[in-house]
Amino acid sequence: MTTSTLSKTSFSEQLRKAALAHNTRIAYEKGWRCFANYCRRQGIQPLNAMPEEVVDFFIEIATQPSPASGIILSLGTLTLYRSAINRRFLDANKASPTAHSQVSVVLKGLARLRGGTTRQVKALREHHIAAMLRACPDTLIGRRDAAFLAIGFAAALRRSELCNLSVADIEWVQGGPQEDSHSGIVIHIRKSKTDQFGAGQRVAVPGGKKIKPVACLRSWLRKSGIQEGYLFQTMRKNGSLTGSPLHHSDVPRLVKRYVAAIGLNPKDFSAHSLRAGFVTSAAAHHARLDKIMEITRHTNPATVMKYIRDADAFTDHAGAGFL
Repeated sequence: MTTSTLSKTSFSEQLRKAALAHNTRIAYEKGWRCFANYCRRQGIQPLNAMPEEVVDFFIEIATQPSPASGIILSLGTLTLYRSAINRRFLDANKASPTAHSQVSVVLKGLARLRGGTTRQVKALREHHIAAMLRACPDTLIGRRDAAFLAIGFAAALRRSELCNLSVADIEWVQGGPQEDSHSGIVIHIRKSKTDQFGAGQRVAVPGGKKIKPVACLRSWLRKSGIQEGYLFQTMRKNGSLTGSPLHHSDVPRLVKRYVAAIGLNPKDFSAHSLRAGFVTSAAAHHARLDKIMEITRHTNPATVMKYIRDADAFTDHAGAGFL
């Protein structure tokens, strides 16, 4: 193989990787490892697997607890793993066994056996967030956590967006991080789930009177002394900053820690509870749909309407006058 051919092959591989979002690529790699490990235990070459062997794989992981976590994988994870296997076969220029009707039939059957419903985490309303902020200790890590929760909620950010924020992404509408101003900020989101090509999105966050997200952020920046780099950084045991951002897997752990601190069941909440909570809270306070979508950056109103229906379930209820 010539140098030119190697160069083209390498560039082609880079293009394939760039076509997937970073988190999707990580999830696909995890799904493929799971399938490849199963194949090796069965004495099968992963890229030679037949449809019936893929079926056996899905039946095993759908009915037996994972050795790593001790839990049975969700239907959403099964679908993700199917996409991961399919992608790996396509990258190898081979017909994917996941496209066979046998695989589709089995996955549909598993969905019916489980009832077909996916678990929906609960939204964190504004009073929950206020209580969680009061539970944050008056320490450096407590200031970080308070700012993280408040900004994540107020800007309805996805966890990858929240973790990737840098100091340069914050535009102070009036004053600056060291000034006692109640004006808001504008958050520049360089890349997100709905903006894979990095055109950029802007989210306005007001100073607020209850959650006070801007004040929480100012307090964190003053206490930490951060002037550049990632906004929300991990910390060493001695309390010093590492310069590295919180990982997206840290977000659900952080949310669950403070959810438990205010007496709620952490199993009912996840990282998405911050984003869902903003939509639900905004709907409960009669915010307009288009104004909610300005913050969440949803492209489909139906997605937002689901949260609005949840918030309004008992408002003007059809049976209120006779039940």
